[in-house]
Amino acid sequence: MRTVVLTGASGNLGQAVAAAFAGANVALLDVRPPNSEGTFIQTDLLDPKSVQAAADEILQRFGRVDVLCNLAGGFRMGAPVHETSPQDWDFLFNLNARTVLHAAKAFVPVMLKAGGGKIVNVGAYAAQKGAARMGAYIASKSALIRLTETMAAELREQNINVNCVLPTVIDTPENRAAMPHADPRKWVAPQDLAAVILFLASDAARAIHGAALPVTGLS
Repeated sequence: MRTVVLTGASGNLGQAVAAAFAGANVALLDVRPPNSEGTFIQTDLLDPKSVQAAADEILQRFGRVDVLCNLAGGFRMGAPVHETSPQDWDFLFNLNARTVLHAAKAFVPVMLKAGGGKIVNVGAYAAQKGAARMGAYIASKSALIRLTETMAAELREQNINVNCVLPTVIDTPENRAAMPHADPRKWVAPQDLAAVILFLASDAARAIHGAALPVTGLS
């Protein structure tokens, strides 16, 4: 039975991805318990020692890690670049890039020892070009894409696939509340994004390395 690790597991996407991996050993990493089936391990993803402790517990319970899905992340509209505060910059880079670094440090050695694995990161479609008042967010998600490509180049010879998905707006209750006049039918359903992540974590995607796959919804 495969062991799948989800960071940011308590979010809407985390719940959808956990459901998509039903039948596997699913380890759910977050600061608060998710409403999902799986093994919850309370983890501060910004603390490398906490992430390493989670990895150690997973190995003790299941003996292996086959898939790592880095779902943790955040979005915040901001000021123009010249007015961007250090706090906003750090907030977004911590959530969108540093969490991936900490997870990689804890779980890649486990996959190397086992002889392979799959890593799927969650980027953003918006990160492909600049946009006003989104400098810190776009920069942080762009960094994640480059990290994905770099990790893929470093790990493909060790039978580890590293790819990322680039969703547009995800259809969540929070986004519907924040954008009441938008048409959520044009957004990406969490279940649809989870299905793409499931594919990238499957043997069917064994020939894909370093891809940044746009997931833009039905329209």
